[in-house]
Amino acid sequence: MRWEELRDDADGADEGALLSAAELRPPPRQRGTGRAGLGSPGEGPVLAGGDDEPMAIEIRARSIINRVPGASHVPFSWTINPYRGCSHACRYCFARRTHEYLDLDSGRDFDTKIMVKVNAGELLRKELAHPRWCGEPIAMGTNTDPYQRAEGKYRLMSEIIAALCDFANPFSILTKGSLILRDADLIAEAAAVTEVSVAVSVGFVDDTLWRAVEPGTPRPQRRLDVVRTFADMGLGCSVLMAPILPGLTDTEEQIDRTVAAIAAAGAKHVTPLVLHLRPGAREWYSAWLASEYPELVPRYRELYRRGSYAPKAYQETIAARVRQARRRHGLIRERGENFRENGSGAGEEADEAETPATPAQLELL
Repeated sequence: MRWEELRDDADGADEGALLSAAELRPPPRQRGTGRAGLGSPGEGPVLAGGDDEPMAIEIRARSIINRVPGASHVPFSWTINPYRGCSHACRYCFARRTHEYLDLDSGRDFDTKIMVKVNAGELLRKELAHPRWCGEPIAMGTNTDPYQRAEGKYRLMSEIIAALCDFANPFSILTKGSLILRDADLIAEAAAVTEVSVAVSVGFVDDTLWRAVEPGTPRPQRRLDVVRTFADMGLGCSVLMAPILPGLTDTEEQIDRTVAAIAAAGAKHVTPLVLHLRPGAREWYSAWLASEYPELVPRYRELYRRGSYAPKAYQETIAARVRQARRRHGLIRERGENFRENGSGAGEEADEAETPATPAQLELL
């Protein structure tokens, strides 16, 4: 694998690195007990495929603040992703294809072979202190979830938030993970010195569908408890209502039920996004759909026949349903409130414009 030399247990791991392990390695820190249900890969190479148990693969990153490519249609320029792969195992996750860059597969490997950038906290402090860094907002949760299972052991987000707080650097977090509540006081401390935005992703509140399509995440109601906690703290919390799944969560009744629950949790506002299916996610989600809801296959083939995004007319229909539900439940968004507008955050389903100018020609199923 191209990344094997970055493993924390690799011989000669410092060779070619921008900073040596001796420079980066911090004093011993408190980690969580156990391994958060994740095994160790052992000393041999990590191979693609197979039915291996979930594992945490510790690597030493060479940089941690990432510039967003100019062609990306997102309201932020810099991101931090302490993990690659995600044990939330969402069938639709757009980031699945990034595991192929590691010579792993975008299906089960993405769910079970989690890269952990164990030096994220100390490396971030070095990068924030660099004279060239200008203190621009940093978005987290834009690729894989920073509060997935491994974070319970590694506590990388606690270190990252502490560093951003110490440098008064603005940041945003988008997550499905209730583990963010562990860092609530730290986030509040940061919000006292810089601009902070927190958003939780809740696309629907159907527990049966949740178990099938987002099996590694906290249940929707638990995520709404996160929203309520931040609201009670006076910090406020947005909800990214994403993804809205055609044929599964898109009726007026289903949308109204979800928006009602979001409003009852005290969300500042809600932003809907319709499912989009890029290569990697497309194949994985399509196989699941064909197995569990074969009657929906023709509809999806038609909706996504031109590329990764549903037609604009369908997106506008869904947006109108959400607007009506917001009005019914008192969630009237004021101009500039939306984290997609003010540039303080976004997430998995928000990482590109909802309707690209030139959609790729792809076959679904």
